[in-house]
Amino acid sequence: MSTLVSTANWFQNILDKFRAFDFLGPLALRLYLAPIFIAAGLTKLSGIDNFANWLGNPDWGLGLPAPELLAYLAAYSELIGGIALLFGIAVRWFAIPLMITMLVAIFSVHWDDGWFAVAPGDPSTSTAKPIADYLGLESAKQSLENSKEVGQRVSAAKSLLKKHGNYDWLSEKGSFVVLNNGIEFAATYFIMLLVLFFMGAGKYFSIDYWLAKIFRQE
Repeated sequence: MSTLVSTANWFQNILDKFRAFDFLGPLALRLYLAPIFIAAGLTKLSGIDNFANWLGNPDWGLGLPAPELLAYLAAYSELIGGIALLFGIAVRWFAIPLMITMLVAIFSVHWDDGWFAVAPGDPSTSTAKPIADYLGLESAKQSLENSKEVGQRVSAAKSLLKKHGNYDWLSEKGSFVVLNNGIEFAATYFIMLLVLFFMGAGKYFSIDYWLAKIFRQE
């Protein structure tokens, strides 16, 4: 028992030493997410009319009310929120509209396509299949079900490219896949934002940290 306690204490001491570097976690999350949201916001603003039409059209879009207002809210939330994440200012506050944007994307855009952003080439051998079956993840099961023909389509595309195109050059930077458009990326970004909401921007490399330090001294 004493050996177990001493080992636990030793391990805790090691963890305590690493607390000096705990700013790296939120910093990494911010630097990962910032360019994603800045680029998404700029893209929406550059085609704001088309984006608003897609939001409001019930036939080939989402059919949401007040599409122009929603379009500008989404675009500026992502752009300004991304900049805030980059510099670490009001991170907890900006995480809220960004999380709302991700929830809207999950349930309005990606939900019907299941979990996976990229469809597995062979659902029967996908490592996600036993996990989905065991946990009963319906979104993952749906993605696997929807991608049954993906392998055939990818094989057909490769065959055409090998016959009529420079396949070695086309596939030099990566293999061909079929986009599934599931909730995977939006859900991942939501989780990362949720962590930032509770942890904050982190120490040293954020405006939030230095503002808090200044106001605490007053």
